[in-house]
Amino acid sequence: MAVLAVLATGPGVVGAGLAGPGGAPVGVPSRPALDPLDLALVRGEAVFEALRVFGGRPFRLEAHLDRLAASARAIDLPLPGGLEDLAARAVAAAGGGDAVLRLICTRGREGDGGPAAFAICTDIPASFEQERARGLRLVLLTTATDPLVRAASPWLLAGVKTISYATNMAAQRTARARGADDAVLVGLGGELLEAPTASLWWRTGQTLFTPSLDLGILAGITRATLCDLAPTLGLKVLAGVYTAEDLLAADEAFLSSSTREILPVVEVDATPIAGGHPGPTAATLQSALRQLAASPA
Repeated sequence: MAVLAVLATGPGVVGAGLAGPGGAPVGVPSRPALDPLDLALVRGEAVFEALRVFGGRPFRLEAHLDRLAASARAIDLPLPGGLEDLAARAVAAAGGGDAVLRLICTRGREGDGGPAAFAICTDIPASFEQERARGLRLVLLTTATDPLVRAASPWLLAGVKTISYATNMAAQRTARARGADDAVLVGLGGELLEAPTASLWWRTGQTLFTPSLDLGILAGITRATLCDLAPTLGLKVLAGVYTAEDLLAADEAFLSSSTREILPVVEVDATPIAGGHPGPTAATLQSALRQLAASPA
């Protein structure tokens, strides 16, 4: 992954004259650095968003900023101002093409200073298109928790997008160790939840199924976009509580992600889905998503 641009603002930013609001674009030799005592490093106290940039235009930036603000409220983190401008300047500094944009807001030093914000543009990994072409193999991994109880316990931060992704990454590593590409997390009662970095979908007939947000999963921005797109393609969307039996009986399945877009699923726990080939609806939704991204704002 190549870094195309990094911008930062806030008292927690160190280096290259960027220790205050209005940080300027910096090149690789002088990237802004986080204060080593920032609570993001010490305790994981930070929130983030990651989204696609198409032709220099961040897709659904306002929705991502709204979700960032909701995550910040959940951990009582004050957001610095000017995030939309910071994002725009990072995209411009990256050359205005296609990219992945990450916005990260940290709490800063304990009892000292204030929050810092980083806008980072990176290139798009070639693996995204490779995975889209061949489809993903998934494994089911239990979380050994009751998702409804977790969702009703706000201090557990269900559905909150903090940088504390160690368990998500551990799930992906476990999946790869088992010969799969990714995982689907499952509740104690067998409830299908989400992938570590994506929303889960499947189609039976003309109906798309996806786990309910009431289960404490992340409210995906691309998930919401697909809910809007589906009726225009003759598809109905049902969000609810489902189990592996529902998924394995599907005509096709896929994941949705703001950075990876639509990724078809061809296998779950070594059982083929859709005959082991990417399904047609995933391709149709991917095309519709790209058309929407290319349309005027």
